[in-house]
Amino acid sequence: MAKLVLDIEPEVIKEAQYYANETHSDLSVLVQDFLKRISAGKTEPIVEKKVEIADWVKELTLSKTPTPDFDHKEEYHKHLEEKYGL
Repeated sequence: MAKLVLDIEPEVIKEAQYYANETHSDLSVLVQDFLKRISAGKTEPIVEKKVEIADWVKELTLSKTPTPDFDHKEEYHKHLEEKYGL
């Protein structure tokens, strides 16, 4: 192994150490993995966070495909007329 000296802002180091602790890893290992990824041409995140969307939220969508001739500005203008009597 070789040693590497880096000039990094203290706040960045603090946040990186916190992340390393949360993931039960070592900061040196995280930096090494990151350098391996970028040298291999991979730019995806080290840890992927997947958010599961509930089915009831997916059902809130009114339309699967947008209406091509829908005029958003006109509909908003109608809304303002109804609401404020403009």
